[in-house]
Amino acid sequence: MDGSITPKAKLMVAKKADQPFVGGRRTFFRYRDLGVNAATGGRLRAQVMEAITGMTEPTGWHTHQCEAQFVYVLKGWVELEFEDGTRNRSEAGDALLIPGGMKHNEIATSDDLEILELSIPGDMATEACDPPAGRG
Repeated sequence: MDGSITPKAKLMVAKKADQPFVGGRRTFFRYRDLGVNAATGGRLRAQVMEAITGMTEPTGWHTHQCEAQFVYVLKGWVELEFEDGTRNRSEAGDALLIPGGMKHNEIATSDDLEILELSIPGDMATEACDPPAGRG
């Protein structure tokens, strides 16, 4: 082998003005698709999520059917709790990697929350689940 890599993705340039808002999981967010899912044949998804308003109640316990979900906070803050007992408030500049299938619950967000979210693979399903034992 000559050490070269055959790319499995297409070049993609995303200009903010050209990226559409798409439907998403939560009514209090709007989602901007960055075109990565299409450019990678569904192997990776990237989107920016912007708060329309802050959360009025927790999302409820849920999991995502994916290998991993990466969250980078661009603006504001988000508070989450996880099945292992971790409770975390992430602010601008903070990042989280949530393993696929891990139970978690979004507790609260700032009114100005903006995050970059990536998932592997690009098609990431969300399923409601029971809370971990001892938590509601």
